[in-house]
Amino acid sequence: MKFSEMPYTRPDTEALKQQMQALTDALKAAPDYETARALFLQQQELEKHLSTASTLAEIRHSIDTRDAFYEAESDFFNAAMPELQEYEQNWTAALLQSPFRADFEKDYGSVMFLNAELELKTFSPEIIPELQQENDLVTAYDKLIASAQIPFEGKTYTVAQLGVFKQDPDDNRRLAAWKAEGQWYKDNQPKLDEIYDKLVHLRDTMGKKLGYGGYTPLGYYRMGRNCYGKEDVERFRAAVRDYLVPVADGIFRENAKRLGKQYPMSFADNAVMFRSGEAKPRGTADDILKAADRFFAALSPETDVFFRTMRKNELLDLLSTEGKQGGGYCTEIIDYQVPFIFANFNGTRADVETLVHEGGHAFACWKNVERVPLSTIWPSMEGCEVHSMSMEFFSEPWAEEFFGPDAEKFRYSHLAGALTFIPYGTMVDHFQHEVFEHPDWTPRERHDCWKKLLGVYMPWQRLDGDIPFYSDGEGWQRQLHIYGMPFYYIDYCLAQTVALQFWALIQADLADAWRHYLAYTEQGGSRVFTELLKNAGLQSPFDEACLRGVCRKAQEALRGFDLAGMA
Repeated sequence: MKFSEMPYTRPDTEALKQQMQALTDALKAAPDYETARALFLQQQELEKHLSTASTLAEIRHSIDTRDAFYEAESDFFNAAMPELQEYEQNWTAALLQSPFRADFEKDYGSVMFLNAELELKTFSPEIIPELQQENDLVTAYDKLIASAQIPFEGKTYTVAQLGVFKQDPDDNRRLAAWKAEGQWYKDNQPKLDEIYDKLVHLRDTMGKKLGYGGYTPLGYYRMGRNCYGKEDVERFRAAVRDYLVPVADGIFRENAKRLGKQYPMSFADNAVMFRSGEAKPRGTADDILKAADRFFAALSPETDVFFRTMRKNELLDLLSTEGKQGGGYCTEIIDYQVPFIFANFNGTRADVETLVHEGGHAFACWKNVERVPLSTIWPSMEGCEVHSMSMEFFSEPWAEEFFGPDAEKFRYSHLAGALTFIPYGTMVDHFQHEVFEHPDWTPRERHDCWKKLLGVYMPWQRLDGDIPFYSDGEGWQRQLHIYGMPFYYIDYCLAQTVALQFWALIQADLADAWRHYLAYTEQGGSRVFTELLKNAGLQSPFDEACLRGVCRKAQEALRGFDLAGMA
């Protein structure tokens, strides 16, 4: 079925509560496993229908945040989902206490119970008001960013649309675009500060109400981290500082020489790698889609069928339009057993990267969408990001399809960008840990923390006030994950480290690399992250030797590029 034809009906929350409670009571009284299993499958169907309704409302609201009908539906789910969570938790508790747990594990694996135990730690009816307020505040942030109308060169642009000018090869024009964007954030900073301050205190309150003393432990539970903890993340951050920051710093020092600039450079100058401009997609958005058709068709029979299904059923919304929510994402419409890709094309290389990245998520969903239980369709978040970031590297042999004569420039920028991204993403994680350890910080203290961390993780950024929003330590307010998905960012860094392993495998043998990728992806969320990697013959990013090894191989490859021909 095409996306435009998928019907939406607001669910009856009171009826759902009754159905959930009836299933829970019946599960507790089930006389045998056969009865318990039938009730479990009924609960899964109920969960599928609720998920489909909320996802359709979410997608359609994000496509046009000005649509009054879906704005109301978004508000409805913001209030309803925390209330329904109480009944979902009652079901989960009954499942965990079932005398037939061993039978369930035999049929469906143990991860569902591991995740269920984490889920129980994230909720109490006592925090329903905070959850509802949290949803409303995140929606307010999304709507504020989507409403941006930034004046530039006599016209107005959304945040996404301005992105192409922020990579313009002309120094003055590029700097002006960065300043225009920064000024919009400055103008709206009181509201941005207010929203985040409320979010921090709400989340801290939830953590304390649940007995954790603050938000950080609750944040880890909410992220479903079932095989590593805060100490593992701290060790990874230390390895990034030891091995990757020096590599990234060297990349930016070379960039400064190539651009004829003094190191360290401004945020605007660090946004480009070549005087001739960044690698640009060949043609229009439609041309990018046609290139994607050829890439997915050539990569494997599975990806060919997958992407043709996406195209045929209108399961991509890619163009940046007024009122559209920022960013990009992939989600699943579970009743129809299909994924959906949302993006904001703006004419830069990010259009290709986003399409392929979200395509990696979507392919993994497509391969696993029939899994039972639903909670094992996807692995935990860092596991999901391996699907997407690795798919980006699988597209590199087809770079000519997307970038034409700029293909080699793209390959260099993409590899260098992967290495320089990890310090940024790690800094986002470090920042959030600091914020939730100091929930009573003022907005200025949060900005000062970000600015301090910039000096540790991104020493190549000049902080002299050239672009005040960024150099004053306020640039974190562009990162929607910090507002909407706390602690969801180290996942990208862990996944990028794994994706760089795939990059190395691709250089040696594309077919063998794809076999490893399928071995990883076809497991869905049936195993914890570290087991998924082990089963696919991959190293864990928590192994210091992993990060050290990918840094060495990538550095060697970067030295092999003929940059003189790209300047």
